[in-house]
Amino acid sequence: MKYLIVLGDGMADEPIEALNGLTPMQAAHTPVMDFLAREGRCGGLETVPEGFTPGSEIANMTLLGYDVRSQFEGRGSLEAASMNVEIPQGWMAARCNLICVENGCIKNHSAGHISNEEAAQLIDYLNRELSNENVRFHAGVSYRHLLLMKNADKRLICTPPHDVPGSACSEVMVRAMQAEAQATADEINRLILRSQELLPLHPVNIARKAAGKDMANSIWPWSPGYRPAMPTLMQQYPIASGAVISAVDLIKGIGVYAGLESISVEGATGLYNTNYEGKAQAAIQALKEKDFVFLHVEAADEASHEGDVDLKIKTIEDLDHRLIEPIFKEISTWKEAVSIAVLPDHPTFCRLKTHVAQPVPFLIWRNDEAREQIKASTPDKVQSFDELAVMTGSYGILQGKAFMQKLFQTQ
Repeated sequence: MKYLIVLGDGMADEPIEALNGLTPMQAAHTPVMDFLAREGRCGGLETVPEGFTPGSEIANMTLLGYDVRSQFEGRGSLEAASMNVEIPQGWMAARCNLICVENGCIKNHSAGHISNEEAAQLIDYLNRELSNENVRFHAGVSYRHLLLMKNADKRLICTPPHDVPGSACSEVMVRAMQAEAQATADEINRLILRSQELLPLHPVNIARKAAGKDMANSIWPWSPGYRPAMPTLMQQYPIASGAVISAVDLIKGIGVYAGLESISVEGATGLYNTNYEGKAQAAIQALKEKDFVFLHVEAADEASHEGDVDLKIKTIEDLDHRLIEPIFKEISTWKEAVSIAVLPDHPTFCRLKTHVAQPVPFLIWRNDEAREQIKASTPDKVQSFDELAVMTGSYGILQGKAFMQKLFQTQ
């Protein structure tokens, strides 16, 4: 059997007054997802275990069946894998955002969605000015980069910048959880402050300021950890091969450790202008060649972080019409057993501009061949795919790896 997971990052939300009490998922026109929900089975999934913050790293690892209590080693280590950056023994990796600071406060977590080309120049500049035998920077995509530190202690309290827009930098600097980690916290804070002195002087930022764009005038490291030990999906489920399709280093890194081939798509940006059609065709081709495809789209999450409700609705409709529809039309012609799941990883509230730890809606649809193969039960009574409707679905509210067990029928 073939399996496809379509992940609409941050797609779930709360009722919004401007939408007459509807969520963006409810307000969006999504005939294909609604059809899959009607013809499939639905439920809710808790993707953030108690005690964890609702980051994409936690949510995506959890929904893929990993126990983050024992297998999560920080976002930086996952993104390093996607960037082909080896984490040597004794080194710590942390996600390192380029952010915009204004009047001593975090204006945004993305430096105005700085381009890859501009960001690469700034990371190269920071390496020339700040790197040494114990500190290295590695360029990633847009504002998402990597900091590696030797002999560092990961027991730190690092605040994700997208959680605290408007906060004074001085109030959310890195803190040590244990006395042994104080030297690491001090060094990271030193790097942050030094970057705030250096980055405004670079020609990239001088040009951005002149053009009225947000400057990338500070680094912001967070989610530190070491190299993780994760079994592959092929070792846990009845599949022999798989692929991950995403423009986001974090997701590609999770895929690498999960044993999936990372497939790049030209024009896939991790934003709302991403190449939906290209990702759809890549998923179709990958599904022809492999047993499992994890297809991730970031757009709705980015719209949520900007607090743009109308844009979020558009990204959800684009996901339905430009990505899921062509995939479904192609798969509908196949005589092979196929199962499709659609879900967000976590809610991202436009009102709060950040992630929230609440159950997410999910659907699992199977074609006739798949239903016959696993003797699947008939569809439940859910009529549309949104946060409220699925809660009456036959799967109920699941936790952790139960979603993957239901998808693969191993439970």
